[in-house]
Amino acid sequence: MQVGFIGLGAMGFGMAANLLAKGFGLSVIANRNRQPVEALLALGASESKSYEELAAASDVVILCLPDSDVVERVVAVLEPELRKGQILIDTGTSSLASTAKLAGRMEAIGVSFAEAPLTGGTRQAEAGELGALVGAEDAVFERIEPVLRAFCAAVQHFGPVGAGGRAKLVNNYMVLGIAALVLEAFHAADVAGADWAKLYDVVIRGSGDSGVFRRMIGGALEDDFKGYVFSVKAAHKDLRYIAEMNKELGLATPLNKAVLDIFARAEAQGYGELMISELLRGDIRKRLGAG
Repeated sequence: MQVGFIGLGAMGFGMAANLLAKGFGLSVIANRNRQPVEALLALGASESKSYEELAAASDVVILCLPDSDVVERVVAVLEPELRKGQILIDTGTSSLASTAKLAGRMEAIGVSFAEAPLTGGTRQAEAGELGALVGAEDAVFERIEPVLRAFCAAVQHFGPVGAGGRAKLVNNYMVLGIAALVLEAFHAADVAGADWAKLYDVVIRGSGDSGVFRRMIGGALEDDFKGYVFSVKAAHKDLRYIAEMNKELGLATPLNKAVLDIFARAEAQGYGELMISELLRGDIRKRLGAG
């Protein structure tokens, strides 16, 4: 099976390398950043000069892109070259409305569409230990499961297109809520004069422990405020998609609104490209008006 891969960022490179390691043919797109492309070519990938060329050469096309606007622009270029029987997989955390629209367009031309948003980060991508929350028809899932297992340790099929996206948004709803609470709680600890290192030592032994907590505070204690590789911009984007989902579901979600406001303000003040954990820096906390 020949896989076309678009989006060789921090996550995408590890995913693509694992596809090659598992024996899949791989086509990658020419990129302004030549480093990941050259590394994959050395591992056996082939390079397409355009999206159209990549689509023509692939049985499955995987997208690993930052948001639904980018996904829609890329698909618009791919679409004329896609053919009946191909599969298009979006591995990003995407807008449910956008996903539904794209799935309908693909169905109209005989292309199968699947969503497979991922849990995990760069390290898990490189190790092939990501988690996939899949939304696809049963027959499509059977075809793509071996592809996803090339870079995933857990692949869960939640139902048709839309079901995987909803499950991923629920996951990120919880994750970003925890992150916001860690930011606020440890600012309070600072103001109260509670030593962060001592607090961390006892929190990780109780029910307040979590992966988010360890990545954020564990790194900060080593003066590494980039320990949680999740940008403020991406967090704000996901929370907007979560708000759209909650509105669609008719849910009253005051916590969603509060957490959305935290990251909206951070991005508005110019911190969009920072990692969430960088908001723990004292100078940034003061500028955000945390106290």
